[in-house]
Amino acid sequence: MNPFDHFVKEVLRVKYYIRYTDDFILLHEDLDVLKSYLPKISEYLNQELALELHPTKIIFCKLSHGIDFLGYVVFPKHIKLREQTKDRMMKKLQQAVPSKPQLDSYLGLLSHCEGYELKQQIRRIFLEYQRKI
Repeated sequence: MNPFDHFVKEVLRVKYYIRYTDDFILLHEDLDVLKSYLPKISEYLNQELALELHPTKIIFCKLSHGIDFLGYVVFPKHIKLREQTKDRMMKKLQQAVPSKPQLDSYLGLLSHCEGYELKQQIRRIFLEYQRKI
């Protein structure tokens, strides 16, 4: 995907571009400009990398509404854990015996967002299990 990064930054000259593996975000204040990038990106991915954009995962939204990206919802001044991610995490904690690596993994995930209360809840679940042993 490195050639794609260069295409977006150097050819399209997108100022605000974020990519992690095959997920990416383009930011611009003008919706028409963002929409003008779409056919160019689609053509580049198809012709140069033999890839296609997922038709249902192309989303245009206002930054103030938050951007759903990599399990988080990113806002201009804060980041929240996606509700679906939180629900899945809590379900797994309640279904199985929590392990120290699992606890560390979840706390690591929460270290990148606003999640103080959820961190405390997860620690309580883990400590309750430890007391039972």
